[in-house]
Amino acid sequence: MQTENRLLDDLARMASGAINTLGGVRAEIEARVKERVERLANEMDLVTREEFDAVQAMAAQARLEQERLEAKVIALETRLAAFESGATTSSAVLASAGAGRPSGDIPPSGAGAAV
Repeated sequence: MQTENRLLDDLARMASGAINTLGGVRAEIEARVKERVERLANEMDLVTREEFDAVQAMAAQARLEQERLEAKVIALETRLAAFESGATTSSAVLASAGAGRPSGDIPPSGAGAAV
């Protein structure tokens, strides 16, 4: 009976040693993988989170500025179109007012009359 216990004790010690060894191997593998991933990240020239956040904030600010400028351009184009349509109407009125008058006549109200 004593030999069976001894055999079981030896098996338990071997299993415990194997588990400890596997735990050490696991830690070693994790360390190597982490090291390799960090090396690859450095070689790929990836940005840090802080740099990414800063650029993202700049892009958001640029987008707001672009939208503000777009609204301003639309407002200016609307004003220009209104101005041009008003100028076209005024030109048409002036042209029709002068159309009935012969070109050699003296202008009304004495404008251009000789003294």
